[in-house]
Amino acid sequence: MILLDRVTVMYPNKTVALSGISLHINPKEFVTIVGASGAGKSTLIRLLIKEEVPTSGKIIVGSIDYDTIDKANIPHLRRRIGVVFQDFKLLPNLTVYENVAFALEVSGVKTSEIKRAVPKILQLVGLSEKMHNYPSELSGGEKQRTAIARALVRNPKILIADEPTGNLDPKNSWDIIELLLKINRFGTTVVLTTHNKEIVDALKKRVITINRGRVVKDEKIGKYSL
Repeated sequence: MILLDRVTVMYPNKTVALSGISLHINPKEFVTIVGASGAGKSTLIRLLIKEEVPTSGKIIVGSIDYDTIDKANIPHLRRRIGVVFQDFKLLPNLTVYENVAFALEVSGVKTSEIKRAVPKILQLVGLSEKMHNYPSELSGGEKQRTAIARALVRNPKILIADEPTGNLDPKNSWDIIELLLKINRFGTTVVLTTHNKEIVDALKKRVITINRGRVVKDEKIGKYSL
């Protein structure tokens, strides 16, 4: 599903963000990526959604070789990869329903399909009763659930959750992690980045540790250790 082969990212000032990273993530896997700030996690995510181009090395996601994809096909690639961020990135003037629907509208999906898909995904994330609320009327956990619904509504094969619990209290954090596990059980590959040691240790899932741009540990059932 996700293959990186000796991927290096070096910036013009000679700063090396990633150095010869190789890793393979299988379909339907749940993987947590950990590392100190500046270790290279954000660069890795930008590579996967093609906001960053490697200096050298190869990236393949699904059957797509990133070396051969042209600009016109990048939106199609990103429809296959859902991304959730720490700061939600919701549109404040749109309701929960409208925020999620917007992800389909910009892809040219028919109104009839939007009306069918959005309520189903809101039910999945537990927000059916909040669909007409605006972001300012939601708790932090509800905002993140809306962001997850927006990322999932296009049925991506991969969901990248970049520090999704960073702005949440412990209870809401666990609620979001349980939702990610549920999504993974339905067959979506989940790639989670987090600084939360308690969450990483409790998950008992594969943990990839990045330090100074290199993979220094890759454990099938890992713990948070830097």
